[in-house]
Amino acid sequence: MNSPFRTIALIGKYQSPEIAESLATLADFLKSRAIDVLIEEDTAASVGANGFGVGSYEDIGLRADLAVVLGGDGTLLNSARRLAQYQVPLVGVNQGRLGFMTDIARDTMLDSVSELLEGKFKTEERFLLDTEVWRRGEQVCGNLALNDVVVNKGELGRMIEFAVYIDGEFIYNQRSDGMIVATPTGSTAYALSANGPILHPAVPGIALVPLCPHALSNRPITISDRSRIEIRLLPPHVARVHFDGQSRFDLAAEDAVRIFRSRHSVRFLHLLDYSYFEMLREKLHWSETPKKH
Repeated sequence: MNSPFRTIALIGKYQSPEIAESLATLADFLKSRAIDVLIEEDTAASVGANGFGVGSYEDIGLRADLAVVLGGDGTLLNSARRLAQYQVPLVGVNQGRLGFMTDIARDTMLDSVSELLEGKFKTEERFLLDTEVWRRGEQVCGNLALNDVVVNKGELGRMIEFAVYIDGEFIYNQRSDGMIVATPTGSTAYALSANGPILHPAVPGIALVPLCPHALSNRPITISDRSRIEIRLLPPHVARVHFDGQSRFDLAAEDAVRIFRSRHSVRFLHLLDYSYFEMLREKLHWSETPKKH
């Protein structure tokens, strides 16, 4: 069999021994198909390498033709950000709960991977957001996000106030608990719970979703993915900026958070029968038959 993949990296949910059995099963299966297996180093430290090669994310980026992520969407988000610069395609095996992005079920993992090895897949590109935090003319933070960048009140019990600019044009001052800036990928995450729009992955847009705004006229808005967004924190307010809900940075009054489409993107692989709308129906329980009480 001529597989399009010669080396496949396996990445597991951080410090989660429960993935050990699935990972060992998949690694042995790939070995039987003459595929070189590379286990991400933190995953190996948690569940063991079982004689397979071990490598960092940099090693995976330089050596792997595909990365299979065993975990939930959070694990996939972390892996996507760390591998984006290397253009290693990703596929997710759902070991978590909801799983909007990890679309291979654990129970059908080997059959699904067999199809991937035979070249029976389709690809999908997802863009990321670059974020810079500027303070008194100096950049003090920079980060990537695949889902969303969230500016919020942090641990404070009151609203914050900030000014929003798009492509240098003043849009409004807003008093709220914060603002979610979401990609289409992130439109089904935190932004969805804040009544933001669902954006199909093919939509070239970025959603701005206010968090509990003081003025009810502050509504979610979708703008071009080529726009540059700036959120300026008005004094004396302090706040916090979060990246995919996995890392954060404390903001001081008058800090400017600049958000724009990254030059990096992530390539996901899906089985040929994958449907984005079918995924939404399943995860959001659309058209579900009402349960009798």
